[in-house]
Amino acid sequence: MAEQSTRQIDLMLTTPPPLTLHPAAVYLSSLTTGSRRTMQKALNVIARLLTKGECDALSLDWSKLRYQHTAAIRAILMEQYSPATANRMICALRRVLKEALRLGLISAEDYQCAVDLKRVRGEAPLRGRLLKPTEIAALLCDCKQDNDAIGIRDAALIAILSGSGLRRSEVVALEKKDFNREDNSLKVRKGKGGKYRSVYLPPGAVTVLDDWLKIRGHTPGALICPVKRGGHIHIRQMTDQAVMAIAQKRAKSAGIERFSPHDFRRTFITRLLESGVDVLTVCELAGHANPATTQKYDLRSETAKRQAVQFLNVLYEN
Repeated sequence: MAEQSTRQIDLMLTTPPPLTLHPAAVYLSSLTTGSRRTMQKALNVIARLLTKGECDALSLDWSKLRYQHTAAIRAILMEQYSPATANRMICALRRVLKEALRLGLISAEDYQCAVDLKRVRGEAPLRGRLLKPTEIAALLCDCKQDNDAIGIRDAALIAILSGSGLRRSEVVALEKKDFNREDNSLKVRKGKGGKYRSVYLPPGAVTVLDDWLKIRGHTPGALICPVKRGGHIHIRQMTDQAVMAIAQKRAKSAGIERFSPHDFRRTFITRLLESGVDVLTVCELAGHANPATTQKYDLRSETAKRQAVQFLNVLYEN
């Protein structure tokens, strides 16, 4: 027991290095805000597992990890998490060790052995849900009934999310200049992985956005902004967490089942595929690097199965 405790202490940083020389900090700094939050949580979990809760991502000495550590972590993650989540966490682990190698903190041989981990196999159930057209209409109606700047702002946010399938981090990064009224396009300059793309809003969403712009004005800066009491609009970027809070608030107020902002994205992708749009076009609109990723958002199969059983007649007599 004492030997195990000593091994855990050996993994702790005795003197924290500058963040520019800390492999976890360097890796996290390369990510977008949303991805950084997700991956830091993953690294914190790994660090705590390795040290029985003594370390987090920034107090663990990642350069001391060897194959026996990473193999043990993979086994635990495989038991406790879905395959997708476990693989994402292992990816974060690999990336931190890669930075440790680049910083000269670990030898190439130790690095290669430590990252020699098989991918966790298996498929998790499809996440999230589809939003019905009536639910989106109910959300917009709820916003309109507020009859104030916050309601109009929330309606514009919902219209963009449902009409373009953008990630919430992409929506909050939009600026006024990114909306082109001539072709109803939005320029996504800060997509996942730093990718640039154009998306297009349907007419209904444009109408809602126009109403917001009438009160927001044409001042350069964030397209969707915080609104304070009294209807005062602050031309600055909202957080993606604020988008989540608005979604939860509007679901409750409109009396519909709880959903996440990402469900708008799932719905957008599924509806396009249902309409016969080819998967490559949908992939481009969604900002996915691989069509296989787009297909993971396709909830048509579940809808089709649910509809299929409606044709069955189960006879039951008392």
